[in-house]
Amino acid sequence: MIRQRSFTLIAGTALAMAPLTFPISAMAQQEDASVRFSAPAWPGVTVKTAMASALLEALGYRPSQQEISATITYEALNLGEVDAFLAAWLPGQQSMYDPTMEKGNLVDLGNNVDGARLGFAVPRYVAEAGVTSAEDLDKEEFAERFDRIIYNIEAGSGMSEILNGAVDEDIYGLGDWDLSETSTPGMLSVVKDAISNDEWVVFGAWTPHWMNIEYDIVYLDDPEDLWGPDSGSSDVRTLLNKSFAESHPNARKFLDQLTISSEDQSKMIMGFGYEEREPEEVAEEWIKNNPGKIKAFAEGVTTRDGEPAWPALKQAFDLSDA
Repeated sequence: MIRQRSFTLIAGTALAMAPLTFPISAMAQQEDASVRFSAPAWPGVTVKTAMASALLEALGYRPSQQEISATITYEALNLGEVDAFLAAWLPGQQSMYDPTMEKGNLVDLGNNVDGARLGFAVPRYVAEAGVTSAEDLDKEEFAERFDRIIYNIEAGSGMSEILNGAVDEDIYGLGDWDLSETSTPGMLSVVKDAISNDEWVVFGAWTPHWMNIEYDIVYLDDPEDLWGPDSGSSDVRTLLNKSFAESHPNARKFLDQLTISSEDQSKMIMGFGYEEREPEEVAEEWIKNNPGKIKAFAEGVTTRDGEPAWPALKQAFDLSDA
């Protein structure tokens, strides 16, 4: 089922085209107001998209969100049914990313989160007992303590593809292990219960996320680069439909400049995913607390009326001078 979160009603679908030699301010006035985001049911992209949407709305756009899986997102971007996606985790989603990019209908604006990573994680007391590398998981003295189960998020995610591949190919001796795949809240409920009882558990983890703030966990070394090079260091790319990018140079520039740190996004995820506050509330709080970063997002960007973006954002959110 597709859930859609609309900030305002979307009016009109025609895209106005203009010569690329026009200045951004003139082009912005000809851009269609609609910006359709895909936001899978992950706390990070949900709150980050809420933040981007709030800022775009203040600039005169009409953003909306569709809650669809990553697999469907790539196809929707390719077909022009979605305009933007702020959570293309690479290399975790490489098997979805590469074939879609080859079709020529997407624009990659680059990384929007500094310091992201994926990998196996265990509670610190498990690491202190000797499990510090993925190579340790299937050792005789450790495997039974995990019940040979790896907990992970839902099937269809990039992380699911990685771990199913590891089991199928017996990487790290995991060929006889089981995967327990569920939603992120479901997986973290298992982790919470295990830590509360000092039990052993290994699971697919990532940062940014509130789990890194709430739980004392350790990421395991990954000598086989299962999660990608540099111990699972990841890019979280911003992807646009090509037609949208070409017809919305002002919105494209804004989204290209929207980057945050892993620590900042983890704090936002904490507010939404753990404290259970509304994503719009968490996003607005972050905006108000980071006027300097908002000003950087707005550099060279205008409202849809062609006015400088920073004064409009400053007024809309009652921001201090940056």
